[in-house]
Amino acid sequence: EKTVHYGRGSYGDPVFSQEGHITIGGVFFLHGETGGKQNQFTAEPANMHCQGVNFRAFRLAQTMIFTIEEINNRTDILPGVTLGYKIYDTCASVTFSVRSAMALMNGYEEMWTDTSCSRSAAVKAIIGESGSTNTIAIVTSVGPFHIPVISHLATCACLSDRKKYSNFFRTIPSDYYQSRALAQLVKHFGWTWVGAVRSDSDYGNSGMATFVEAANQEGICIEYSVKFHRTEPEKVLKVVEVIKRGTAKVVVAFVALLEMNSLLEQLTVQNITGLQLIGTEAWITASSLVRPSSYRILGGSIGFAVTGAKISDNAFLKDFWEAAFQCSVTKETSSNYKTPCTGSESLTELKNQYTDESEIRITNNVYKAVYAVAYSLHSQLECMPQKGCAKNLQTEPWQVLDALKKVNFTLRTGERVFFDGNGDPAAKYEVVNWQLGPNGAVEFKAVGYYDATLPPGQQFVMSPVDMAWAGGQKQKPTSVCSESCPSGTRKAVRRGKPVCCYDCVPCAEGEISNKTDSNDCIPCDLEYWSNEKRDRCVLKTVEFLSFEEVMGIVLVIFSLFGTCLTVLVAVVFLAHKNTPIVRANNSELSFLLLFSLTLCFLCSLTFIGRPSQWSCMLRHTAFGVTFVLCISCVLGKTIVVLMAFRATLPGSNVMKWFGPPQQRLSVLAFTLIQVLICVLWLTLSPPFPNKNMKYYKDKVILECDVGSAVGFWAVLGYIGLLSLMCFVLAFLARKLPDNFNEAKFITFSMLIFCAVWITFIPAYVSSPGKFTVAVEIFAILASSYGLLFFIFTPKCYIILLKPEFNSKKNLMSKMPNKSL
Repeated sequence: EKTVHYGRGSYGDPVFSQEGHITIGGVFFLHGETGGKQNQFTAEPANMHCQGVNFRAFRLAQTMIFTIEEINNRTDILPGVTLGYKIYDTCASVTFSVRSAMALMNGYEEMWTDTSCSRSAAVKAIIGESGSTNTIAIVTSVGPFHIPVISHLATCACLSDRKKYSNFFRTIPSDYYQSRALAQLVKHFGWTWVGAVRSDSDYGNSGMATFVEAANQEGICIEYSVKFHRTEPEKVLKVVEVIKRGTAKVVVAFVALLEMNSLLEQLTVQNITGLQLIGTEAWITASSLVRPSSYRILGGSIGFAVTGAKISDNAFLKDFWEAAFQCSVTKETSSNYKTPCTGSESLTELKNQYTDESEIRITNNVYKAVYAVAYSLHSQLECMPQKGCAKNLQTEPWQVLDALKKVNFTLRTGERVFFDGNGDPAAKYEVVNWQLGPNGAVEFKAVGYYDATLPPGQQFVMSPVDMAWAGGQKQKPTSVCSESCPSGTRKAVRRGKPVCCYDCVPCAEGEISNKTDSNDCIPCDLEYWSNEKRDRCVLKTVEFLSFEEVMGIVLVIFSLFGTCLTVLVAVVFLAHKNTPIVRANNSELSFLLLFSLTLCFLCSLTFIGRPSQWSCMLRHTAFGVTFVLCISCVLGKTIVVLMAFRATLPGSNVMKWFGPPQQRLSVLAFTLIQVLICVLWLTLSPPFPNKNMKYYKDKVILECDVGSAVGFWAVLGYIGLLSLMCFVLAFLARKLPDNFNEAKFITFSMLIFCAVWITFIPAYVSSPGKFTVAVEIFAILASSYGLLFFIFTPKCYIILLKPEFNSKKNLMSKMPNKSL
């Protein structure tokens, strides 16, 4: 390795130069870092020297020379005008960058003089620098003199500030776009938990700040964000330690090439593998990082590279040849290489950044920058293809600066070159993936692209090609703080943690989440309920008393059994209708009572089954009318008993006022009143089927709403009033001196009837769902069975089992009074 020393007296000399009518400046770090301690008085390194050869920068400088020579050989651009150049080496030092700018502006003078500002600048434009920090230093230095600076690799978004850097242009997109594209790239692969490493420079700090902002918008969390500079080896170690402790498997490295070399060295030494590195244009296609041991660290890396084009190169110089082939061109003692060069060394076998075609991406940016200056000069000098340019070649830098703002041309490669209002080109990148080629060599394979000029949603596109992942693996790594929450759960952020760190909480009843990583659960509609997995809303179970369920079947059996029993009693009475016991108990009312009881048993069936508009109206009105008919018959029989005993008193003719016609009329009148109540109820506010969703959360109770509560309770109240009257009259007639007093049995039956319906009211109000209907049916059946058994069982017992008591003499005989 050869070391080139620079002294104060000789620093003003450019590394490469050529005279011409118009001179263009170039600033590149052709050698490595500066060394030596800083001078406390001059704020510069005491022993300035540069080490090694930067092959990529050397190639860029040669590209600038080649492009100028190409333009000089063309007749359609600047005919008759020769472009010259002065190229300076900054050794990646800000101090050298500023000195180079001063030298380009003042000629060969290192310091400003009284005449420095009174004469034109030595160059009309400056090409460079590679680093954003160095470029900012150059732009700031020459800005007051309106000398345009066109960078091929300075990507800091801060340089787009036209108020501060009005003389700056670049042929590489701003990191404003790359940072956002990186966030989209990370999101595309489903990584939400990433580490962030950056260069401690304008490039790294500005680019990472924009990335973090974009990542937050995309829902990506940053586990850690650390920075370092290549001149701070202790910070590099701390950064590597943070990476080792981190849980993120994806690391976004917004670092310059020199910092990446330092980071890669430590990652290799500490054998840290399995990381998915996301890179920027500064290093993602740098062949200098390709080493025998680096693929296990950088294999599968993904990042953005600027688009390239095919350009040929020029010859090279002594330093390059010696560094490339590790030999000495001359026998001078200053050479670090002992082996003399033979002259048979071949560039075709040389493998470094100079000959690496992947580096053509940045080379193309230099090519475009030089052409942009040439076209600007062409427009200012009023050049004609046949007549040449006007001889006024004293174009001022500010004129070139104005022309650059309007420049718009197309290269022979078909690439269009122009600058927007911020001095930036159109943002276009290729997505590059580190892969092993068929011959085992590392390839930077294009796997997608990003074009900021396209509409949103179409800017980022990945190609359907095979990818290599962390360390060259085939399996895409997972990098999340928390695993995805499955459907049926929602994310609950952990206190004090980033939003990407969360717990999966099951959705509550009645709520669902039908996609992964839901932030909230969605409540189901009223008629729907969440399934067991809480990932789908299903129709709520509709509950009503059906004929298919056990309860419904039992009630149907009791209803039909009561109906059959009533019919059987009617048959018995019909068969013995002429016997004294049947005739003595008002056979006409008895048959009417049996008929009404049959209807009471059957009306309970209307309460079973799916409620409909007609069934709801029928069940309540049928119940109300049949029970009034039944109670009216019982009331008539009770009045007959009372009137019969009153008729036995001397001079009483009361029976003529309550004979069969009057009995029929009273039953009809009592029943018509209930019919009238039902008609009014059905007319004004009839019962209707209703879906009750208040009692159960997961069920829909299909019930019959009574419509008008007044109508419903009026029907029940009227039944209760008749029952009470019947009970009171039967109770008063219970001790009449007859061997067979029907009033006793009516009293018992009405006692049971009233007890059933009194207990029905609280049970009806408190029973939920179908049990409300079941309670109502039970009350109907219980009261019907009570009337049937207590009124007709004694009679059937005598008719069927004690026929000897079925005589007029036995019925008319007196018996001692006994209390009930």
